[in-house]
Parts: sequence; C-alpha cells; structure tokens
Amino acid sequence: MLIDVAEKRLLVEPGHPELSIRQQCELLGLNRSSYYYEPTSESEENLAVMREIDRLYTQHPFLGYRVMTAMVRRAIPDVNKKRVQRLMRKMGLRAIYPQKKTSQPHPQHRVYPYLLRDLIIDRPNQVWCADITYVPMRRGFMYLVAIMDWHSRYILTWELSNSLDRFFCLTALDQALTQARPEIFNTDQGAQFTANDFTGRLLAQDIRISMDGRGRAFDNIFIERFWRTLKYQHIYLHDYETVVALWQGLRQYIQMYNEERPHQALKYQTPAEVYYGQMPVLSP
Repeated sequence: MLIDVAEKRLLVEPGHPELSIRQQCELLGLNRSSYYYEPTSESEENLAVMREIDRLYTQHPFLGYRVMTAMVRRAIPDVNKKRVQRLMRKMGLRAIYPQKKTSQPHPQHRVYPYLLRDLIIDRPNQVWCADITYVPMRRGFMYLVAIMDWHSRYILTWELSNSLDRFFCLTALDQALTQARPEIFNTDQGAQFTANDFTGRLLAQDIRISMDGRGRAFDNIFIERFWRTLKYQHIYLHDYETVVALWQGLRQYIQMYNEERPHQALKYQTPAEVYYGQMPVLSP
C-alpha cells in the first residue's frame, strides 16, 4: 500500500529517543524541507496583533498598513504603524495599496502574462491556480499553499510550511501533477511561483503559465474566496495549538469542502462531483 506525504508526516515522532527528525525523514523517504512540526513563533502580544490583521485583511484585501493600523487600534489601542508594517511583511501581506501579494517576485525570475482575462473556462483541468495564505495558531502561525481547479473549485493538493520558501509549493505541485495536468497554471508573482524550478516543472509538461497582474488582487478570485471561507468557517473557530492538530483539521475541512458541501455557483453540486463528473473518460 502506498503512503502519501501527508501520512508519512504523521509517522515522524518529534523527540524520538534514537532517531532525529532528519533520520526519520530519510527512512520514510520524506523531504526534510517538507516536514515542519513547529509553528513560526512570535511574542504573545504580536500574535494577537497578527490575528487581528489577518481577520481584517481577509475581509478587506486592499488595506495598506496605514489604514490597517487605524483599524487594528480599535481592538489593540497601543499598536503603531511600524509594528503593523513589519508584521504584515512577516505574514506575507503587501503593505502598499492596492497590491495584495503573499511575496514579491525575485528580480532574476521571469514573470509571465495573465492569460485568463475574457477566457471562457468550462471544463476541469483547463486552468489550475495556486496561492499561499497565513494561518494563525494559538502560539504561532504557519503558511498554507493550495492548488485549485478553477472550473470546479476542487482543491487538488495543499501543503503547510513554517516558512515562505518555495519547497512546500513544489511539493504541492508535484503531488497535483501525479493526478492530472492542466492546460494553464495561474499564480501571483510571488518568488515561490516565479522560481525556475517551479515554472520549469510546468514548462516541462507543456503547461502554459499565467500570472496575476500586479495590483490585481482578484485575478485569482476563486482561491481568494476559498481562503475567506476556510478561515471564517474553520480556522478562526479552532484555536489550534500543534501543527499535527492543524493538519488533521485542515484535512477534514478540505475533504468536506471538496466532497460534501454543495456550491451555489456549481448548481448545488460539490467540487468533487463537478471535477470528476466532467473529467474526460480515457480510452483503455
């Protein structure tokens, strides 16, 4: 029986008396960079500010740090602009209106044009999209990447990380490409997605690359809506203390989202029903 990356993570035992995390990952064939069991930490005071920033930004994605500071002060009066600006950068939120980006492009990475404007998207695997979001926890935070089929809103894969490096994005992409291959892959211009090893994987399979225009927060609108739904219906209701608990909660929620919850925009079908029900039948 094959064991996927997510299941392998659960087999790793922090504090094992004989084997380090690195050794356990090697024995399981698990990339060390894809296994993180500690959330990124901050002071209790800063975590409270970051939770409020995340809640406000999820509602109002165009807030720059000045307006954000004024709104955060309604709940936390003594916060200042420099602190809000620094924390927004750490969370991966652009502080300059109107651009909303989880990260900035690397100056040596190629940026591709946006291909979805006026495009009729009417079938699964025509367009996939990916994005990263900040996930608050009781004593820290993580970053979450997800890959979605645009037509069906089906979440193909997702990964957690305690840093904004590109490796967890590559892991999610590799897992998704074992299932199917899109015609177009759309992302923002973050360094994780403009990296040569990320775009190279797409080009090697003749997948066209599309990237959001700078300052256009809604070029990737469907996954932005998913983040809002995920946070208000799950993340904010569960004060997760450990990454394992967070991972298990996300797995349950995303399975429900994909397979149980009908969407009005999908004529009250689930994403899984639309994605798999409209997939072309391959000849034997």
